[in-house]
Amino acid sequence: MDKQELVEYKKKVIDELRIIQVGKYCLSEIDDRLNIYSYGLINNPDDHNLYELLALKRFFHFLDIYLFKINEVKAFITFYESLKFSGTKGRQKYKMTPIQVFQFANIMGFYIDETRRLIREALLFVPRKFSKTTSVASLAIYDMLFGDNNAQAYTASNTYKQAQICFREIKGILKALDRKSIHFKTNREIITPKIGGKESFIECLANKPDKLDGLNASLVILDEYSQARTSELKDVLTSSMGVRVNPLTVIITTASDKLDGPFITDTLNPYKSILRGEQENDRIFASIFEPDVDDEESDPHTWYKVQPHLGITVQPDFYQIEYQNALMSADAMAKFRTKYLNIFVQPINQVWIDGAEIERLFKHLEINESTSDYLAMIAVDLSVCDDFSAVSYNLYDDNTRNFHIKTDFYFPEGALNGHPNKELYIKWAEKGYLKLLKGDVIDYDAIARDIMSTAPYMNAMNIGYDPYKSMEFINMLSAMGAKEFLKPISQTYGNFTGGVETAEIVIHTGRVTFEPNPITAWCFGNCVIDEDRLENRKPIKRERYHKIDGAITSIMTFIEFNNFER
Repeated sequence: MDKQELVEYKKKVIDELRIIQVGKYCLSEIDDRLNIYSYGLINNPDDHNLYELLALKRFFHFLDIYLFKINEVKAFITFYESLKFSGTKGRQKYKMTPIQVFQFANIMGFYIDETRRLIREALLFVPRKFSKTTSVASLAIYDMLFGDNNAQAYTASNTYKQAQICFREIKGILKALDRKSIHFKTNREIITPKIGGKESFIECLANKPDKLDGLNASLVILDEYSQARTSELKDVLTSSMGVRVNPLTVIITTASDKLDGPFITDTLNPYKSILRGEQENDRIFASIFEPDVDDEESDPHTWYKVQPHLGITVQPDFYQIEYQNALMSADAMAKFRTKYLNIFVQPINQVWIDGAEIERLFKHLEINESTSDYLAMIAVDLSVCDDFSAVSYNLYDDNTRNFHIKTDFYFPEGALNGHPNKELYIKWAEKGYLKLLKGDVIDYDAIARDIMSTAPYMNAMNIGYDPYKSMEFINMLSAMGAKEFLKPISQTYGNFTGGVETAEIVIHTGRVTFEPNPITAWCFGNCVIDEDRLENRKPIKRERYHKIDGAITSIMTFIEFNNFER
């Protein structure tokens, strides 16, 4: 399905969910959190992605056609809530959240008949910090204690280190239950119960499928399967389950940069197709959390949609902080998308506009009384202490229909010591390209005075600024008489797209010149153009200390021109 088809399909699914008579299923007899979860999705579908809604629809369909063992689910929930999981305050018991009750009810509750459980493979495709690894640790312990007499539960991953994360949680839970090791024997890779006649165990496996013959797995937990290069490990483990009546494979993963791995082609895409009804396989359960195709990545509404535990296991401001960090470099943005938005992406490393191309457009223009008729836009990007502050003046000549951009760069002199670019900044300052301001933090008043002294030599229409971090500076400019010219410019991808396209056109056609300053060329050369899922475009840094402020303020001036009405 293309984007528009998925948008229309979600509307159809919402309509279908709203006609379901939830009350007739008596979900409170299972657990009232199922009611909370179900009504939460049906009454607020825009807060949930398409595949979460489809999983709920499928749940009610299964209640109509399969046996649901209420006592099995209740027993597992009681067991789960008796365990002590790791947390910021030490090991403690946790109540399941409504989404967790829904997930485990699907996995544990449906049966084909009195003995055969329906779900054989479960996917929990959720972002980092959802507590997926710790929560599924309970399944391994449950299988060892209450599963087959010779149950074999395995934690496995692409690396032994990753597989050990879940295994360590299992050991920690059992240690809290059995402090004196009376009931369980534990070593580095295997746990066995000291129960007469019980031959069960839990084992941590390394990613060496060629050495795993002779297994008889009853439960397999595959952690971070999205990073796997091949499906060999999964194939070896699942193919060993043939004699089991109720085998279960649980794949828990977050997105990665492995776009050509087996997870996307063999698991995620087929499971989505099953949820959409395009393929049939009732033996799988899929819980998929990702943005819808029309969701803005910078929108907190999207963050809550993707991370149902935001504000529960994840601090409320965590995503806001991580998104601001993501804007610092291409690698950081790739990490934010894969780990916190659950989107598969590869890091960007292609330079947007080479600094040499900007240097070819260098031309000096004396800003004085002769430029007072030029229509001009001013844009400001402020820092506090360890970054440039930049002010771009973009002058438009109505006769030639060309632009000229002059950018002033500022840095606090007291922040030079220890800065990774110290020598470079000192050299630029000595040649007059960088203005060093006294103090350890940027002197906003000095920048404001520079703007107010330069603006009269052009027909300045707007002073654009980032509303996220400019309040003190804007108050200064307002007090100096510039209040009517101040224009907030949102830093979202959607708002930058038009400015980026204009900058590309005028740069590549030579309709813009730049006041000679190597910092301007350096800033442009440090940019990679990043595109979000809505095809909006914005430059971001290749690396953290590669500054792009002069490129950003230049684009902001084009945003101002695009939005200006004469």
